[in-house]
Amino acid sequence: MQDDLDKGKHGLHSAHTRQSSGMIFVSLSEQPPNFDDADEQIGTLAAPQGMERAKVAKMIDYDVASNWKLVWENNRECYHCNVNHPQYIKANFDHYNADDTTKQIKNEIEAATERSEKKWATSGLAITHTMTGMAQFPDADRDLWYAANRTALVDGYVSETMEGQQAAPLMGGYEDADVGTLRIRTMPNFWNHSSCDHAVSTRLLPAGPQQTKVRVLWLVDENAVEGSDYNLEDILPFWQLTSEQDWELCERAQRGANSSRYQPGPYSTYKEYNVDGFVRWYLQQLIEE
Repeated sequence: MQDDLDKGKHGLHSAHTRQSSGMIFVSLSEQPPNFDDADEQIGTLAAPQGMERAKVAKMIDYDVASNWKLVWENNRECYHCNVNHPQYIKANFDHYNADDTTKQIKNEIEAATERSEKKWATSGLAITHTMTGMAQFPDADRDLWYAANRTALVDGYVSETMEGQQAAPLMGGYEDADVGTLRIRTMPNFWNHSSCDHAVSTRLLPAGPQQTKVRVLWLVDENAVEGSDYNLEDILPFWQLTSEQDWELCERAQRGANSSRYQPGPYSTYKEYNVDGFVRWYLQQLIEE
């Protein structure tokens, strides 16, 4: 180029960034949302996970033939879990709802909550979701686009692995494997499930009206050595299977929505309250713009 070209006037566009407990959040908006409250909630709960001292053990990219909003709708309900996620429902309680929680399941949840609260208190951890059903997110009424919570696993599980057992060195500041799961979500394109020994982050990138690029990353402690401290075949399958099962469901939903005979139906107030919340949150963003 010519010598008198002012390169400073022709650089890349800048973006707003914030860091919270090892995670970098990027906003492309000229006026990004206030991140302070999100940082306080996410940062406080995520601090013991030590993701700032983690490394990527595995990354898998997916091309999902579905609109990104259908991918989020799938994530925001567990109506489909009992039939489609056999490994997930063995480890978690949130696929139960008020309409199908038996007295036995309720007692198991209460016992797991009581046990966790007593044990975690000495470690400075707190259980923040103690009921059946998924934690409410997003909250359209309060315009909350972020959420984080810690919840107990089913008795006998200490990690979201196929056998429920620790499969890698403890992450961050954990001194015991029994810490439940940390869950983080931010609209419009990120969620994370973290166990005592590894964390799994998922990022969405809309690539077209019926195409979403999804990146899933598995994180372990920065000093963990593959082959001696952990094996990918132990930490990958739980969320790899769950994710790929979901992508297939999303693609089916997209094909259904494309049908000339498609008609929207009502949401289940027991199992799809978060889908309703997501739709209302999304429409609210369009109105504000």
